[in-house]
Amino acid sequence: MKLPPGKIPIDILEKVVFKNLGVKRDEVVLGPSAGMDGAVIDIGSKSLVVSMDPITGAIERIGWLAVNVNANDVATFGVEPAFLLSCILLPEQSDSKTVETISLQMSNAANELGIAIVGGHCETTPGLVNPIVVGCIMGMAEKGNYVTAGGAKPGDKLVLTKSAGIEGTAILASDREKQLKNALSTEMLSSAKGFYRQISVVKDALIAFKTGGVHAMHDPTEGGITGGIHEIADASNLGVKVFNEKIPVQTETTEICKFFGIDPLQLISSGALLISAQPESAGEIVRKLAQKGVHAYVIGEFTDIMHGRHIVGKNGRARSLPRPTSDHLWKALF
Repeated sequence: MKLPPGKIPIDILEKVVFKNLGVKRDEVVLGPSAGMDGAVIDIGSKSLVVSMDPITGAIERIGWLAVNVNANDVATFGVEPAFLLSCILLPEQSDSKTVETISLQMSNAANELGIAIVGGHCETTPGLVNPIVVGCIMGMAEKGNYVTAGGAKPGDKLVLTKSAGIEGTAILASDREKQLKNALSTEMLSSAKGFYRQISVVKDALIAFKTGGVHAMHDPTEGGITGGIHEIADASNLGVKVFNEKIPVQTETTEICKFFGIDPLQLISSGALLISAQPESAGEIVRKLAQKGVHAYVIGEFTDIMHGRHIVGKNGRARSLPRPTSDHLWKALF
């Protein structure tokens, strides 16, 4: 079976990857499973939250993205990211300037988030066309004081911060600028490139967690908003009802997606945060986020799994919530 670009399909993860995990250790509270953003390891009175992700579809700001995307995953546990290790893989003809650029990007991002870069690896790799940066970030919490993507409950409200397709918009505006110049105004293209500034959800996640009533959080990366919703539902074994008109999509994202013929709800969406919260807390979470300058919206609710997973259109008709086979960023890039 030929694999699609991007994330490995969930059925292969379950049939192959999750069945080959080495030895079992008592310290591992949460290991690899569908929809989870990271692992949890108990060490004494502390819980260590660990997450790893590569940056493969972007060239501009690759080091900055590697820090922020991994920090987001740790923050979705309600835990502050603290330590970073990285693996930088470079095309064979790379020079020292490339190493300096990526390293400086990573250091700047880490300084913004209070993260220490504690180790890693850097090499030139045969066969690469573009650089790849793999990041691993860790954070510490008091034992058990965190949430996971698998904690959503039937009746929970589904809250989304910011908007759909943030990271994909920034990547395409930067890496496909020449193509887009004839379709978007200079001002709109410049604004779209600036979406990188929205990619961190560390503040969003920590505010929501501290407000209370949060059962689960998830950073919708590859697969976009619809993929991220499925991942929470997978991890929590739930159904979901989502209202299409309540999902915010910024104008820049809409226009870029029209140009490439892709769905903004299936476009990589780092920068947005999905929150599953008890109904009586959802409004307060939205208000607390707004006070800190983060727009948030209730876009649906989780249901019992027997009710399925649906997205409701403006006409009130429900259809199955799409599960992306591959992020639509790859469709645009290819």
